[in-house]
Amino acid sequence: MSPDDGRAAVDLETALAGTPAGHKEDLRLWLRMLSCATLIETEIRRRLREQFGTTLPRFDLMAQLDREPDGLTLGRISRRMMVSNGNVTALAASLVADGLVQRRAHATDRRTQFLSLTPHGRLVFELQSAAHERWIAELFASVSPRDRAALHRLLGMVKSGVRQALKGESP
Repeated sequence: MSPDDGRAAVDLETALAGTPAGHKEDLRLWLRMLSCATLIETEIRRRLREQFGTTLPRFDLMAQLDREPDGLTLGRISRRMMVSNGNVTALAASLVADGLVQRRAHATDRRTQFLSLTPHGRLVFELQSAAHERWIAELFASVSPRDRAALHRLLGMVKSGVRQALKGESP
């Protein structure tokens, strides 16, 4: 089993299923969240690869550019995607070579480059994005709208609590 095939987190969660409640409850919750995210991400990666011959990082970079029609700098994309400039540079070069993304120099600083989707890239991303939206809906179909709303609210509380904990505040 490879470490990124989506099963490792599920197995860790399953291994803790029989442990007594208490301090392990937080760990079980974390592993449940991780296993869900890993299963979904693994399936999205597989579908992008099989149906579009692309990767999730390429899709994510195109999604950033789709939100900003005037383009973004490599540094801005790097911060948004939370990856290194080197990763963005390599992804951008691949997307430029495929005619999906174009580069243009900043008007006053030639060292700064903006990336934006080409018209072809915009069309390709529209197809990928529509499929991605359908896939996510399909993967969440077994959860009622009411439960999805509750889960969204609860995960928002978790996110807020984690941010506070990272700042050294009490939740």
